[in-house]
Amino acid sequence: MVRGKLEVLLVGAKGLENTDFLCKMDPYAVLTCRTQEQKSSVASGKGSDPEWNESFVFTVSDSVPELTIKLMDSDTGSSDDFVGEATIPLEAVFFEGNIPPTVYNVVKDQKYCGEIKIGLSFIAEETRGSDFLAQRYGGWNESS
Repeated sequence: MVRGKLEVLLVGAKGLENTDFLCKMDPYAVLTCRTQEQKSSVASGKGSDPEWNESFVFTVSDSVPELTIKLMDSDTGSSDDFVGEATIPLEAVFFEGNIPPTVYNVVKDQKYCGEIKIGLSFIAEETRGSDFLAQRYGGWNESS
């Protein structure tokens, strides 16, 4: 099992369904990777086409199948509105190591409601297990 750091670059979104009727919405993103959750800044007044250009780091293993990004509209005085979400499979980034900013569909109630642009990179941690086995069961360290 491979473990490491997943870096997520939240670039921006386009064509989101505006949940505010009288003004532009104030979107933000909630990124979830298994039990880890991080929140972007609020793109105040950016409406349907926000830009964040923010990076987030998660500690993951290759057994984590996906990253979920939930887009919300920040509302003062009432609960925030759900705009939509994107689910991004992580298998390719574990294999490739880096996926340049790519557009993913945002859906709500199984309907397309915009797109989000995300870049991904994965840096595997060094494993100590193989070094320990080499030292314990021979190799150049024990030869004379």
